[in-house]
Amino acid sequence: MSIQNGNSMVWRPLILACIVIALFVGWNSWGDYPDQKFPSVLEEPFWTQADSTLTREELSDIDIYKSASPATVHITSTVLHRNWFLDVYPSESTGSGFLIDPEGRIVTNYHVIRGSSSLEVTPLEDGNNGRVYKASILATDPANDLALIQIDAKKSMPYLSLGDSDSVQVGQKVLAIGNPFGLEGTLTTGVISSIGRSIQDRSGILNDLIQTDAAINPGNSGGPLLDSSGNVIGVNTAIYGPGGNLGIGFAMPISRVESLLRFVKGGAQPPQQIGIDGFFLPLGYARAMRLEKAGFLVTAVEPGSAAEQAGLSGADREVTIGNYRIPWGGDLIIAIDGVAITAKNKMKQALALKLAGDTVEFDLIRQGRPMQVSVTLQPRDVSL
Repeated sequence: MSIQNGNSMVWRPLILACIVIALFVGWNSWGDYPDQKFPSVLEEPFWTQADSTLTREELSDIDIYKSASPATVHITSTVLHRNWFLDVYPSESTGSGFLIDPEGRIVTNYHVIRGSSSLEVTPLEDGNNGRVYKASILATDPANDLALIQIDAKKSMPYLSLGDSDSVQVGQKVLAIGNPFGLEGTLTTGVISSIGRSIQDRSGILNDLIQTDAAINPGNSGGPLLDSSGNVIGVNTAIYGPGGNLGIGFAMPISRVESLLRFVKGGAQPPQQIGIDGFFLPLGYARAMRLEKAGFLVTAVEPGSAAEQAGLSGADREVTIGNYRIPWGGDLIIAIDGVAITAKNKMKQALALKLAGDTVEFDLIRQGRPMQVSVTLQPRDVSL
């Protein structure tokens, strides 16, 4: 028994070693057999694949961008300066703009091209091939921070359609395209946050602006603000705060551009603002002051303006309505050329298509008495 056990102990390790060697050799030579079939390692993924279907709103935004971006341009303006030693040196600023016809006319902000000695325009569709056009200034409207320039493209250019800025509503979706910080072809979306805003810029007060929370940053100036149909309803003009977007941007209504375009096409001069300050007085507040109609309450009249020449009157005292003290005693404008002033944007709508030299009939209430005043609109400082 002891001899057999000894033999067993000698042979057992040898047998195990042979088995291990055979398995090793077989494993490494597995691929040498052409008919050998390997088992499927992973027939189906063990992770969850997301559904990449886009929503109807996303598809609409994509379509608008694809249609509008080729008609949006990047503008580089070169301005010549002098240093303390009277040496001339150039500096560049950039902005945006958009084509409005196939002949290459472009709308932008006046401050984008102000003082420019040369203008270069790069359409976004040509940005990848480096195509740059020289541009000339057709007309400017500093009072509304607008300008019209043109390129000689020698081909038909894509362009955008002008929409209706007088019927926009708070909460309406908008899209902005431009070149913020030089990042060409940037799309942002948002809603109209308010209408009829007034802000101070370098040259004065810009009135009746569209406020939006669509991100607008330096470089967006002059680019289009689009509605959900892809029509231009505004020209992106300003932001709140010097550092960049804070969710408050402003666009000039496209109706202001139409006056400039009529001037360029036929020589019809757009008018100045009529020269009054005030606010819309709703019917409830009007009745609290024993007035039977809503309207625009004039608080101040600008000296030398069309309103002063027509004899419009501003406030001469203050009264308390509810918790508010308001200027009182000025004219309450209740209609313009038969259009009743029943909302704060009705003044703008009634005057939107008027030209310099037009006489406009104001129906108003003065000191409790109804009367009518004719106002002749004065020409605006629009230069070629």
